[in-house]
Amino acid sequence: VQLQASGGGLVQAGGSLRLSCAASDRTFSISAMSWFRQAPGKERLFVAAISWSGGSTQIADSVKGRFTISRDNAKNTVYLQMNSLKPEDTAVYYCAVGSRIGYATAYSYNYDYWGQGTQVTVSS
Repeated sequence: VQLQASGGGLVQAGGSLRLSCAASDRTFSISAMSWFRQAPGKERLFVAAISWSGGSTQIADSVKGRFTISRDNAKNTVYLQMNSLKPEDTAVYYCAVGSRIGYATAYSYNYDYWGQGTQVTVSS
């Protein structure tokens, strides 16, 4: 499975961005998907996850109420809608596929395929 993330960029605080992650393999449609982020000098942290059907999601407390994860299995794509962005949201955002699971989980060891990352920078 290859993952291509896009949609990052530079935005002012309070603005919005939508990240996309397209998977190359049709098994995506039965796999859990997630987003993690890593700020400079810090560990990679969970942001959001979605079950294979899209019926169940998990959102990190730090972004709850501002970020939404969704998916379109017909397009093999998962999205992260980010609203009310803050400077502390600045990071490289990675999408990941859990090919052996269908449920949403925040634990990174469940995800076995990772995208290359897309930079999100929020200016104050």
